[in-house]
Amino acid sequence: MHDIEPFYNWRHVYVSEEDERSPFFQRQYSEFEFSQTVYNFYIHPQWDEFGSRTLYLKVLQADYDEHYAVIELLGEWNDAIENDIMALKRDVVDKFEQEGIHKFILIAENVLNFHSGDRDYYEEWHEDVSDENGWIVCLNMPEATQHDFRKAKINYYVELMELSNWRTYRPFHLFKKIDEELGRRLAL
Repeated sequence: MHDIEPFYNWRHVYVSEEDERSPFFQRQYSEFEFSQTVYNFYIHPQWDEFGSRTLYLKVLQADYDEHYAVIELLGEWNDAIENDIMALKRDVVDKFEQEGIHKFILIAENVLNFHSGDRDYYEEWHEDVSDENGWIVCLNMPEATQHDFRKAKINYYVELMELSNWRTYRPFHLFKKIDEELGRRLAL
């Protein structure tokens, strides 16, 4: 796991630690010291800790004019024991919502497991973004993890999508593609 880095090809467009409106503004990183772990496996030091011991993230883009954020996730999403959704909602999402973000793309291809808990925070998040014509999309979640996500009926609040070549898009184009796809789904 230590060699799985957050996607870095958009760093010329956005850097969360340089964004005054980001929850990770002025965060310092070590390129050499691996200190964070997911179940005793060290992870790359560029991942951001947000209150979970098993799930980490990196904000790849926050566009305040277009009202969207792209967040890449790594680890185990554990609501049963860690209540990761509460930490994500309170420490990251709420701060972006206060800045006008109401469309969220969660890149979940490195989320290895999902353990469900209460759905309250998902319901709250869904209501918050729906009030602003927003949405939440989980992109490229592994099949086994999707199964657990659907079993807990979280997909009622968070749309699951597949787009294997998302890295070939620029942030705005990825956002527009997903926004248009959701528009088509809702029109059906």
